[in-house]
Amino acid sequence: MLNLFLAAALQAASVPVLPAEPPPLAVIANAGIPIDTLTLAELRKVFLGDRQFWTGDLRVTLLVPRPGSPEREALLLRVYEKSEAQYRHYWIAKVFRTEVTTAPKVVSSDRMAADLVRQIDGAVAVVSAANVPPGVKVLKINDRAADDPDYPLR
Repeated sequence: MLNLFLAAALQAASVPVLPAEPPPLAVIANAGIPIDTLTLAELRKVFLGDRQFWTGDLRVTLLVPRPGSPEREALLLRVYEKSEAQYRHYWIAKVFRTEVTTAPKVVSSDRMAADLVRQIDGAVAVVSAANVPPGVKVLKINDRAADDPDYPLR
């Protein structure tokens, strides 16, 4: 009973209620991007919109999981290091200041993320490491694959 009360109180306060252990994430990208690995710091720059091009004129297109999904909560915790409210404020301000042309696109599932990553040049997304769809490029983070025990998005 106390746990239900605490969860309700945290949710009412806009604090994300995370599962005991958020799911490991895999970073997937369009096959045309000229990168196979990123450091965690570089990944943060990409997802924060501080890196907007892969090379030359190949623009980064960010795809993020839908709000409330375990993958979104893990992304906020491990990459953005922000709550949902802080994330929203961050992107509204960034677009308003014209530092970026658009905020990340929201996808409703890992399958949708993979479909769009395959179709959009420069697209990058995170999906559950347990459900990496076929036919996408999976990026290593800190030279570690998603099944490595030292993978930073576990």
